[in-house]
This record gives sequence, structure tokens and C-alpha cells, in this order.
Amino acid sequence: MTTKITVATVIWNPGELLQRTLDSVMSQDYPHVEHVVVDGQSTDGTLALLHKYQEQNSVCANPKEIVMLSEPDKGLYDAMNKALRMATGDYIVFLNAGDKFHAPDVLTKVAACGATAPVVIYGNTNIVDNEGNFLFKRKLQPPKSLDWKSFRRGMLVCHQAFFARMDIAGKMQYDLTYRYSADFDWCVRVLKEGARLGYGCENAEIVVADYLREGMTTRNHRKSLFERFRIMSRHYGLLSTLCHHIYFVLRSAMR
Repeated sequence: MTTKITVATVIWNPGELLQRTLDSVMSQDYPHVEHVVVDGQSTDGTLALLHKYQEQNSVCANPKEIVMLSEPDKGLYDAMNKALRMATGDYIVFLNAGDKFHAPDVLTKVAACGATAPVVIYGNTNIVDNEGNFLFKRKLQPPKSLDWKSFRRGMLVCHQAFFARMDIAGKMQYDLTYRYSADFDWCVRVLKEGARLGYGCENAEIVVADYLREGMTTRNHRKSLFERFRIMSRHYGLLSTLCHHIYFVLRSAMR
């Protein structure tokens, strides 16, 4: 059975950063790819760039399915919910402006992990600067084996390296009461539901994405941490969350 992968890109006035992401998706050698682009009605020339992308895709050797929407939204996570509703793949991953796949065969390797139909296929992430240059490996490393309890130790798998089964993920809308960490909550809920249904996770054991360092969560780091504390308390209990945060502080002090 062929595994179709939806790559979702959510943007608003992304400027030059978008081109790197579009080139990355187009260069993937895996043929069964849907690229859902949700734009918040950009005014910086993005729409012209997207139309050019569609034209280039139509004549390239390995064309992707491209689905686009441009309209006002209520913020990042509202736009991501729109992408979830539009997606038709078996798995979905979010790759936003400035982020890119690490190599042209990433989706081929991810799709090869789909034979057992895990709830999540995941991998590692490198951090890059605005020019796409490697800075360092992500400090939080994905575990050999992943389940919903793993995130008690933080977001061990970057959102850009987290491929979720659409039959489960599509029912898990991002919670708009969280402004900076709804992705953390969404990942836990997807993993929880997968475990409830008896599905495991599969580690692709590759670097999936080169992730732009300056994302929204990074720019609002303190507020994001408070939100994550609330989310972790909700899923794992207050006492467990307090204990793990004491560990986080000690770990940081020892570095």
C-alpha cells in the first residue's frame, strides 16, 4: 500500500524564507506527496511566489499535489487547523517558512517506516540560521522509543520531525487557548490517542528537518514555558510536572 504524505506549510508575510521551504519540498524524491499551503493573506509578494511554485511544479520531473488557501486567520494555530482539515495524506508533517527537509530522500525514508502503520513516525532535527547554515543539533534528542509519556521530559521530538497519522491527527485540532505551545499539547494528544487505539511509534533514525532557530516559540520563550507547564500539568499531573521542572532547572545549571 502506498503511503501518501501531506506536508503542511502555514505562512503570513514570510518574505525570502519561504523559497527555501518550497525548494525543499519540490526536491523530495518521494512521489506521493501533497503540499498544503495555508497563507494568512500575505501582502509581501508571497502569492506571486506561490503561483511561480505551482508553475515550476507542473513541469518538474517529480510533481507534487499542491493545495493552496489564502485568507485571513486567527493566528498560527488557527491556520494549522485549516491545514489539518484540508490534508488528504496518510501522514502529516508541518514545515513552515525557513524550515526545510534535511535531504532529498527524507520522505522516502519516512514512508518506508509506514508499513506497520504507527501513529507517529519521527526523527531528529538540526538547527539552522536565517541563511540555512547549520548551527547545532537540537539539544532535546528523540528517544529510541517514543510514547505519550516521553514528553514529560519536554518536547523530545521537534514538531517539524513529527509525522502523525491523519486518521487520528485530523480529529485532534490545535487548542487555540494556547498561543505559543499548542503544538506541544497536540503532539501529546495524538500520541495518547494512538496508544489508546493500540498503535506504536516508529523512529526513522534520520535527521528529518533543518529547523529555523527564530520561531514564534523562541521569540516568546518565557510565555511558552508557562504554557507548557500548564499543558504538562493537564496531561501528567501537577506533582509529576513540578518534579520534572526541578530536574530541568538542575540540568540547565549543570551545563
